[in-house]
Amino acid sequence: MTTHKEPPAAGANEKCDDDDLQLAIQSLRGVPGWTEASAWLQARGIEDIECITPDLAGVTRGKMMPSSKFTSNTALSLPSSLFRQTISGEYPDETGEFRYDPNDGDLKLRPDLSTLCVVPWESDPTAQIICDIVDTTGEPVRYTPRNVLKRVVQAYSDDGFRPVVAPEIEFYLVAQNIDPDDPLKPPKGRSGRPIQGGQSYSIAGINEFDDLVDDIYHFSEAQGLEIDTLIHEEGPAQMEINLRHGDPLELADQVFLFKRTIREAAMKHGIYATFMAKPMEGLPGSAMHIHQSVVDSETGANIFTAENGEPSPLFFHYVGGMQRYVPRALVTMAPYVNSYRRLAPDMACPLNNKWGYDNRTTAFRVPASEPQARRVENRLPSSDANPYLALASSLAAGLLGIRNEIEPDEPTQESVNEGAIELPRSLLDAVALFEGEGDFREVLGREFITNYCGVKRGEFETFMQVISPWEREYLLLNV
Repeated sequence: MTTHKEPPAAGANEKCDDDDLQLAIQSLRGVPGWTEASAWLQARGIEDIECITPDLAGVTRGKMMPSSKFTSNTALSLPSSLFRQTISGEYPDETGEFRYDPNDGDLKLRPDLSTLCVVPWESDPTAQIICDIVDTTGEPVRYTPRNVLKRVVQAYSDDGFRPVVAPEIEFYLVAQNIDPDDPLKPPKGRSGRPIQGGQSYSIAGINEFDDLVDDIYHFSEAQGLEIDTLIHEEGPAQMEINLRHGDPLELADQVFLFKRTIREAAMKHGIYATFMAKPMEGLPGSAMHIHQSVVDSETGANIFTAENGEPSPLFFHYVGGMQRYVPRALVTMAPYVNSYRRLAPDMACPLNNKWGYDNRTTAFRVPASEPQARRVENRLPSSDANPYLALASSLAAGLLGIRNEIEPDEPTQESVNEGAIELPRSLLDAVALFEGEGDFREVLGREFITNYCGVKRGEFETFMQVISPWEREYLLLNV
């Protein structure tokens, strides 16, 4: 499992023997130091390097430079306002505690050398590296996504625990959509016909896009990204990629890069890949299910399982925390107006706050497993969520459950996806719940919560300026 230590300044004196250097050069993903980084870039003839970081939406931001400058202690900066920008590129008005830096000062990009890898779809030899965001004194900027997740992982470590996660990401392939006023349509596969829905786990459905899937695998392998499984989901040309379990920061990095990889592979074949939560009317939305477990930092034992193999008290407290806190953090897992269209009846999505053993109608499912692999699956996040923030808040919910010894309600074996919806029904409702939960401030950080909610309110106001076809159809001549 990769550890994410802060790298030394570029150009620092480092020593490594020839064997270690050769191993580093052969690595597909990540190097231990700057000496190895220089050798790694030179061995591949890398001309350019992309220094990237996720913004609040999970969009790739950063700078590109010649590789020679990257290894020569060049300072990399971004304006602080970049992390107060909405998905539409606007800057919300200041309200409440949401404020801008009056100077819009610089924030620094600090490369994490464990993430160095190639950009396989570029024609010129290009590498990429994920960066943390620090201020001019070198301190982590608390409201940036990667640092928020690091803060939560550190909170686990402070309590003697280590979280383990495994995300599952759903997405649609769609025909190119030039005019955003036009509804999205399924793409044509190798048969020349648009693929139809109702093909869960269909191998033929995947085979319709064999060449594209091959590119996804090849691009992923070149970056050192490991896909566990790929399946066809219920919707037409809806796919799901499952990742192997591991360290939350490493898995968030992988989701961040996978999204980019899948989009690029699809674009190469003249179609789009979208991670919108609800891209097409009348069809299932796309989720990012998160499997979560916790191990003891010293022994490596799963704390969800007692010595006799039964669920432990900590397991039940963790589930209780998920039930109490996840609905209050839903805005980090369903971050847009469109996200709440997925949370609708009869769309194979949990609308409740229940838990159960191997029950896919519940928000929190405990899959059937051996005692040492006992885990909880959070089925509420949508695939449009920033993976760093969805993982951070979902893990924070469980940790708060342990710390506060919260008891869950009884597990259910019934189908519980009918009746009243037990979750926030709109973006603003979710924002208010998130802001109102004081326990989040210690684990996630007040600066992040204030900043995030200010941006979400700004996005809602932008959405409200758009008149929808529904309004023109039913209101134009009737009211």
